[in-house]
Amino acid sequence: MGAAVERLTRLVDAPDRFNIPFTELAATQTAALNERFQDRKERIKLVGHRAREAGITEVRSREDMVPLLLPHTAYKSYPESFLIEGKWDRLSKWIGTVSSHPIAPIETADITDIDEWIARLQARGHYVSCSSGTTGKSAMLIASDADMSWSRKDTVGVFSWGSGVRPAQDRRMMGVAPIAYVPKNVVIAEAQRAAFGDPAREPYRLNVPPITVGQLTKMVVLRKKMTEGTALPEDIAQFERTSRERQETLERATREAAETLVRFRGEKLYVSGLWNALYQVAKLVREMGYSAKDFHPDNCIYVGGGLKRAQLPPDYQQFVHETFNIPPGRHFQNYSMQELNSGMPKCQRGGRYHVPPWMIPFILDEEGNTLLPHGGGEIEGRAAFFDLALDGRWGGVITGDKISLDLGPCACGNAGPSIRDNIVRYADIKGDDKIGCAGTVDAYVRGLS
Repeated sequence: MGAAVERLTRLVDAPDRFNIPFTELAATQTAALNERFQDRKERIKLVGHRAREAGITEVRSREDMVPLLLPHTAYKSYPESFLIEGKWDRLSKWIGTVSSHPIAPIETADITDIDEWIARLQARGHYVSCSSGTTGKSAMLIASDADMSWSRKDTVGVFSWGSGVRPAQDRRMMGVAPIAYVPKNVVIAEAQRAAFGDPAREPYRLNVPPITVGQLTKMVVLRKKMTEGTALPEDIAQFERTSRERQETLERATREAAETLVRFRGEKLYVSGLWNALYQVAKLVREMGYSAKDFHPDNCIYVGGGLKRAQLPPDYQQFVHETFNIPPGRHFQNYSMQELNSGMPKCQRGGRYHVPPWMIPFILDEEGNTLLPHGGGEIEGRAAFFDLALDGRWGGVITGDKISLDLGPCACGNAGPSIRDNIVRYADIKGDDKIGCAGTVDAYVRGLS
């Protein structure tokens, strides 16, 4: 690790990490970008290819880094035939093109599904997480032991900073939404329980089977076959039967979650989930005749992810907070994504997501090719980030999000960069999302796999 990278990532424990002006960090951040580039350009094949294409041998400015940022679609560039036909050796070779660490060959002849493939890699210290695939093909993201350790530390720090809740191990943990059972999610959940959960109180998790990467990818592949008209009748029947059974299981589990929350309403609760699940549980609690007056006055809430295209009433957040008696300052929201390893917690007073010093933000044009000039104030465009905390893969990613970034002070008093709570996906705005460099990146990675 270079000196500049170490200086910035060491701030993870600093109480004032979000209060450092961008101007004070800019030079160190540029030096850290170059350190990462020099260290990884030969280790990550795709990064080396991009550097040679752009003629970059050194990163002297943030502009120099733009051609080296990978589109988020790079992690979806594997041929789907690898999944459909179970070509696990080819999939291993593909993921090696975006990995910081060499991936030694693993025995694949007896692997029957992707979950087994992931388990084999994890036994070697390579952790593969998968995005939800709500807009199509799932991204596969490789991480290292160092990334898992970072996630454990970072998640506790950002939650405590954003919610004001100290890690005092004095709450009953109430998880009321199904989550994807991928390494990063598992590590974050374990770290939150260890820091904030009362060891004497059994944590509650929604009573549904865990959603594995294998289940996610099977659904994505089947949806594609159905769209193309190549799905067999028995496949469609199985899909409909499974969907119906899962919906029935989810409905039963949601009612059980509401009943459990009511049963423990007098205890100090840590409630977590996605907005849609939280809202559905809150509705059931209200129908049972309970509301804020019946719950402990110092509950807190962790909301992960966005609406995931759920249609909720305009006052859904207030409805949830008032149902579970979440006081001002005890609700937590975080802006991040599977492609990154660090969180950007939302402050209470300014209502903005704060960017940590080791996360370098870029605002690009819609195509993701050009860094927009930023003379001061707020600037809007395509979000890109370089997460210096990432070890297992390249830290630079061009996202599918349109954001508004301000490098100046926030109303909450913190002087570091922050993002307005008006984030939208380009795919939702236009129905499609085209990143300029995505095609050439996909072609290169496919060529190596």
